[in-house]
Amino acid sequence: MFSREIGRVISVDSFKIMIELDENIKGTHKSGYYDIYEVAKVNSYVIVPIGSDKIVALITRVKTFEDSEIEKSTGGIRFSKSKRHLIATMLGTITEENKYEEGIYNYPVLDNPVWYIIKEDLEKIFDSSSKKDVDCQKDFYLPIGKNGSFKDYDIKINPDKFFTKHSAVLGNTGSGKSCTVTSILQSLFNYNYSKEIDKENKLKNATIIIFDTNGEYKSAFEECENINAFTISEEGMKVPYWFMNYEDFEYLFEPSAGTQAPILKKALGLSKISTKENNELKEKIHIVYFNQLIELKNILEFNNSKESLNYIYNRLESLKESFCEKYPEHKNICKLLNDVYSIKEKLEDNYGIKIKANEKIDIEIINGSYDNLVIEIENLVNCNSILVDSNIDIPKYFDFKKLISSDLDRALEELGENNSRNKDYLSGLKMRLSGFSSDLRKAEPLMFDSKEYQLLNYLEYIFGIKITNSDNPFSLFKKGKINNENKNQIIILDLSLLPFELLETITGLIGRLILEFTQRINKIEKYKDKRGKYPIALILEEAQNYIPEVDKNGKKSITKKVFERIAREGRKFGVSLIVSSQRPSELSKTILSQCNTFIVHKLQNPEDQRYIRQIVSSANEELLNQLPILPQQHAIIMGEAVRTPSQVRINDITKKPDSNNPKFIEQWLKEKSEIEIKPVVDKWLDIDEKNEKEIVEVKESNNKIEETN
Repeated sequence: MFSREIGRVISVDSFKIMIELDENIKGTHKSGYYDIYEVAKVNSYVIVPIGSDKIVALITRVKTFEDSEIEKSTGGIRFSKSKRHLIATMLGTITEENKYEEGIYNYPVLDNPVWYIIKEDLEKIFDSSSKKDVDCQKDFYLPIGKNGSFKDYDIKINPDKFFTKHSAVLGNTGSGKSCTVTSILQSLFNYNYSKEIDKENKLKNATIIIFDTNGEYKSAFEECENINAFTISEEGMKVPYWFMNYEDFEYLFEPSAGTQAPILKKALGLSKISTKENNELKEKIHIVYFNQLIELKNILEFNNSKESLNYIYNRLESLKESFCEKYPEHKNICKLLNDVYSIKEKLEDNYGIKIKANEKIDIEIINGSYDNLVIEIENLVNCNSILVDSNIDIPKYFDFKKLISSDLDRALEELGENNSRNKDYLSGLKMRLSGFSSDLRKAEPLMFDSKEYQLLNYLEYIFGIKITNSDNPFSLFKKGKINNENKNQIIILDLSLLPFELLETITGLIGRLILEFTQRINKIEKYKDKRGKYPIALILEEAQNYIPEVDKNGKKSITKKVFERIAREGRKFGVSLIVSSQRPSELSKTILSQCNTFIVHKLQNPEDQRYIRQIVSSANEELLNQLPILPQQHAIIMGEAVRTPSQVRINDITKKPDSNNPKFIEQWLKEKSEIEIKPVVDKWLDIDEKNEKEIVEVKESNNKIEETN
């Protein structure tokens, strides 16, 4: 009679058990009902039966030791007896209903029997059923690889959990991170989501944006079936400077906190005020406020009694209340109007108007005082200051050259800091701004020398949406044929040639624009109940370069701030992160702590290994011990998006990213290099050659600024 028992539980921890193998099992296998089964192999499974439930445990360690015993019949002769122990981590339970559930709710006891695992159990763990009626929210159905020990079984993930709860793909360079991301995306688009066998339903409206710092993903998705991908090349990787908020400008240009920062902030606000907007606001205020002041003045001309003056006081107070209720967004004006009733005292004290009982008021004094009062209030209610505060962070066009040539000086005047010392400080800021705009490596990606382009056009560009307007300026940056029928579902942002000084600014700026767009969806009346209905996945390659844990040179990383906010709040608005990095210990702890699924390739650095252990469940600690010896294409997967933690061999991919290791010896053996230096240098200097005229103009402009100062 065959028995499945292979040993007994001799120790129980919170999630670990120690198993003593049956001494009759001499090797690593045991004959069963229909087959021969492995019983002592790392990464294999065992079953611990408890009533009608079956606990599934992963073997993480196998050890043996010699136990000396006394043979009683021989009068004290000693001999060694070998015992073998298994260390296993309890992962889940096959319930009475024959369903596998992650987690343990019923613990084994000492001497609890342990069974080898059979095919029926493995099918429950890996859900090898071929059902078509898939619940996208609940089921683990997307195959991404094979189990490292049981190669007949797929490792499946739940894509909704993988994207919604944020994920991380980690590992040394060359361990297969880019291929893993590519494989998951290819599986995502190739999967048939139809519940009917004879029909096909594949993704048609996805928005997946890859921040490609090495320029390697284009080759992975070019001409792939079912994937409509679009690469924004290094030449087209531009973000208009006027999309930046004040924090971006402050980070990029580093104005001194005491003097230059307030001037720059004021100047940016002034730059974003159009004459039309200024006039519209002034007109609004005059209609509501100033015109009524004139009306009250006219009343005095016909009735200059004390009662009339009191009536005017009361009207002034009601004007204050109505304006603040109608235009609460203009906080500065409301603050000033809250003091409007003090005009009574101002009239009496400042303009010499004294009212005694039964005394008539000299109309000439009133007229003169009232005119002065209107002027005074006009000075108090400064329309420009209101617009500066409300417009400073709005992504709207302004002239960068005008900012340098005149708006900074205007700001200095309005702040009342127009002395020689502050002018010297301002001169230094002007030179820094001018120098930045003259460096074409930086000026071109931020479009310092360009005309006004609309935010709408740019978001269409970034989201891969068909551009119906042929005048869209960003369409000029698109290289190659654009699919005019369908939405581009994978958008690859090639950041490989961006200057390192701009990498943080541009990645953070794009991330912030995407988040703020999704946040504003439900602010539109017809979309008020549709928050999260425009889901966007952001894949951050080599994320340690722009979302580091330690700020460089003492500067607070604005990019880290943006993506940490997305990590904390993005789920509510439908923005998810897939973070890829070769140095997890250098990544923002906040972002990694918000990731709920981890795919970890080979990691040899002890610091990185320790860091991974800190942020994942301690139940997976033994599994993580395999990280230093994982072969390429293999990884440890754990978290909410997978049924059970395990080692996985990631599926092969149809087209690979351009991330292959260079073949040194093969190239060095050739008589002559395939690469000539001159074409590379010509391409490198092309931007300088074609823009030689612009450089001269910028230098002349800088000279004028120096002469002025």
